[in-house]
Amino acid sequence: MTNVNRIAALKKAWQENTLAPQTKRFPELREHFTTSSPQIDVAPLYTPADLAAQNGEGADERYMQQIGFPGEYPFTRGVQPNMYRGRYWTMRQYAGFSSAAESNRRYHYLLEQGQTGLSVAFDLPTQIGYDADHDFAEGEVGKVGVSISSLADMETLLNGLPLDKVSISMTINAPAAILLAMVIAVGKKQGVPASQLRGTVQNDILKEYIARGTYIFPPQPSMRLITDIFRYCADEAPRWNTISISGYHMREAGCTAVQEVAFTLANGIEYVQAALASGQDVDAFAGQLSFFFNAHNNFLEEVAKFRAARRLWAKIMRERFGAQDDRSWRLRFHTQTGGSTLTAQQPDNNIVRVTMQALAAVLGGAQSLHTNGKDEALALPTEKSVEIALRTQQIIAHESGVADTVDPLGGSYYIEWLTDQIEAQAADYIGRIDKMGGALRAVEEGFIQREIQDAAYETQRDIESGDQIVVGVNRYQTDEEPVADLLRVDESVRTAQMAQLKQLRTARDNGCVQQILAQIEQAARQPDAPLMPLFVEAVEAYATLGEICDTLRGVFGEYMPESWV
Repeated sequence: MTNVNRIAALKKAWQENTLAPQTKRFPELREHFTTSSPQIDVAPLYTPADLAAQNGEGADERYMQQIGFPGEYPFTRGVQPNMYRGRYWTMRQYAGFSSAAESNRRYHYLLEQGQTGLSVAFDLPTQIGYDADHDFAEGEVGKVGVSISSLADMETLLNGLPLDKVSISMTINAPAAILLAMVIAVGKKQGVPASQLRGTVQNDILKEYIARGTYIFPPQPSMRLITDIFRYCADEAPRWNTISISGYHMREAGCTAVQEVAFTLANGIEYVQAALASGQDVDAFAGQLSFFFNAHNNFLEEVAKFRAARRLWAKIMRERFGAQDDRSWRLRFHTQTGGSTLTAQQPDNNIVRVTMQALAAVLGGAQSLHTNGKDEALALPTEKSVEIALRTQQIIAHESGVADTVDPLGGSYYIEWLTDQIEAQAADYIGRIDKMGGALRAVEEGFIQREIQDAAYETQRDIESGDQIVVGVNRYQTDEEPVADLLRVDESVRTAQMAQLKQLRTARDNGCVQQILAQIEQAARQPDAPLMPLFVEAVEAYATLGEICDTLRGVFGEYMPESWV
């Protein structure tokens, strides 16, 4: 009898002789134990026999093919050989509100408190390509992020920030190329060439059609803008992450952990295929792709999710796309703790939730991490809430010991079994999407949206029935006073922004602006013409975000979901 078979026999005996009498005396708390992905049932115990049964291979063979060593294919254990022993993850706080000047003050405060990277939140008008003085911007300027209408605003936003030392991440999608052009222009003014800039632009339009909604243009021209950034940055800004392929927002909309991996990587496949179709070499751009995942409350499932995503992407890039450079195989990812898990009730509980989620991201091997403020279920976080959230990361890094060794949960029978389960189920989803013609087609047919809606409905039903406990919401409730001192953004921010825009349009060379906008329009009508160099030239002439987006709207049109038509 092999060792594995012997362990399987001993486990069966344990179940019959030790476990069964105990559960007869003290029945288990639930009839079924599952991860947050309901299709994964969790057994009371895992052993090497469970891994062998799942994979059908010996321990040595399994280790080298499925787990391996950190910094080497298939990167299950991490993308760097020594991970956090050499460098901690980038500690970020998603920040931006009101005016560029007010947000700049917050950024300096965060850097003084030990933050190591900036994540810029933009207000809704900026996200959908409208200036602060547009009619559609009324009531929204500076409310959920900072208002950026021109290079002048970006200069104020980044004033005094050393762009050759600080990594800048921007949560912007439809007009991502224009905001990136502004950062490049500010860098030039600081004497920092594009080749030295470090950061990430989210630039993921597919998930906007799926789950978030801040799109402008139809899919095809949107994909063109994305791959144009790939090409430009490969030549001009090689340290810049050209896209953050985002599962985060799909998880916020209600998808499961398995779906988050599957839909994110399916979107990634679509972007790679689009870049290849535009004539780019896979190893020229793949190393600048990055990912963005959520961290939810099911602690061990989240750790396994990150490991499974990393391994699956390595296989996709090497086997499907034939990438040769090992940097093209590495899934590097940013994590943000789960906004949808935060509760307005008993908001101090959110500190505990965020701590668990952040720890899962670190144990899962994140390269960058944002921790939410405790009051974000109610409003933008206050400065004090942001400080607590940042201190959470710093305590994990410096006091917990979890960063002292690489992949400390690797080898856990349950973690390895669950990593395999998530990978297999995500791969099955990707196969179904492939048969539909890819992620873009699956989005157009509404498949991904329906899958997320169904999962969200199941979760809500479980919460309302009490099958899924949310502390302070459907169990352990208390009478509470309303939370005081929430952050509010005054409407006067828009008034000031409008005045600044009026002054800018008076002072700039409007003839030059109209000339470059005409060049953008002409280039947009030519399918293969590069646009990024023109965007940089336009923002340097102080053409506004809205003016550039309106020029593109005139050529590309606007995306309207079928349900709106």
